[in-house]
Amino acid sequence: MRPLGRQAGSARTQALTVPAPDDLRLELAAVPAGADVRLDVRFEAVTEGVLVTGSATAPLTGECARCLAPVADTVAVGFRELYLYPAGSPRGHADAAEPGEVGEDERYLDGDLLDLEQALRDAVVLALPMSPLCRQDCPGLCVECGVPLAEAGPGHGHEAAPDPRWAALKQFDNQQGRPAGAIDLQEG
Repeated sequence: MRPLGRQAGSARTQALTVPAPDDLRLELAAVPAGADVRLDVRFEAVTEGVLVTGSATAPLTGECARCLAPVADTVAVGFRELYLYPAGSPRGHADAAEPGEVGEDERYLDGDLLDLEQALRDAVVLALPMSPLCRQDCPGLCVECGVPLAEAGPGHGHEAAPDPRWAALKQFDNQQGRPAGAIDLQEG
C-alpha cells in the first residue's frame, strides 16, 4: 500500500489474477485450489486505514445436488473490507489494538501490506451454491434404480412388487369372489 500513501482520499485500482487458496468449498461445490481468480480491486486511503472494495470471479466445480452429474460454472462476488492502521503507526489511533490483539472482525495492515485472502475467502464461500444444479429443470435420479431421469426418458418406470405382508389379505379377498382390495359397503 506504499504507492497509495496515507493521505485520506487517495485511491488506486488494480486488476489482477491470483491462484485460488485451498478450501474454497462447500460439500457439493468448490473453487479448485490454484485456479485463476480474477480480482478487480479499489484501494482507498481513509482516516482509519485502507478501504478495499472489490469483485472476484472464479471457476466453480462440483456435483449436481439432484443427479450427481459434474457441474462447471463461475462464481462472481463483491466484497468490501476496512484494513485499520496498527496502533504504533503514524496514522494509527491510540485506542487501536496491538497486532497480537486483533479482534475477530477487525483487519489490520501489516506495515505497508494487507492480506486479501480472508476477505476473498469469506465472500466466495458465502456465494457458493449449497445445492448446485446441472440445469434448473434437472429431474434427478430414479428412486428405484438410480438412473438419471434426464437420460431414462419419459417411459421409464418400474412395476411395483406387491408387499409380501399383504399376501394373506389378497388371498382372503380372492376367496370371497371379489377383486383384491374391493370393499362391500352393503355387508353388515
